[in-house]
Amino acid sequence: MFSRLICKSNMFIKYIKELSLKKILKSSLHNVKPSIATTPIQTIGIVIDESYFSDKEQLTKELVANGIKENNIKMIVFKDKIKKNETFSQPTFCNKDLSWKGDFAPTFVADFINTPFDMLISYYDTEKAPLLLITHHSKALFKVGFSTVDKRLNHLMINTNAENYKVFTHELFRYLKILNKI
Repeated sequence: MFSRLICKSNMFIKYIKELSLKKILKSSLHNVKPSIATTPIQTIGIVIDESYFSDKEQLTKELVANGIKENNIKMIVFKDKIKKNETFSQPTFCNKDLSWKGDFAPTFVADFINTPFDMLISYYDTEKAPLLLITHHSKALFKVGFSTVDKRLNHLMINTNAENYKVFTHELFRYLKILNKI
């Protein structure tokens, strides 16, 4: 019985932390500026929620097939929970890496946010505070994401779900051609 109380207590704390971080994010979303960059897309940053999408390599292959150089693609992955001895092929973070004020503990997250990518792909279709914060604070010139996420975060929103990475990339490059970004 005691362990169930601790579990429920932890879930409540996570819920309150998520609400707090979303409140911080909402108050700062009023400062979002539209993209005026007309430079072609060469460097891409990708934020992925591994809870809903695990075909990271396939997504990268689709981007490469559309003319993006593989060494110009940098990816960061979010996982709800990270096991103690788990290893990853990409830099990976979780909720525990985020403070109540919205600061990330791992330096690779801060480095990713401060990299001035030509385009940031927010590859998640469910709003989670850590992902929203990375997208919002990213120094990327042009931001792309899913239409199910807060419209103020991205310059271009694609109406599909995360499992359909081929549809996403097809629509992405169709609009990038229209916008003269490639």
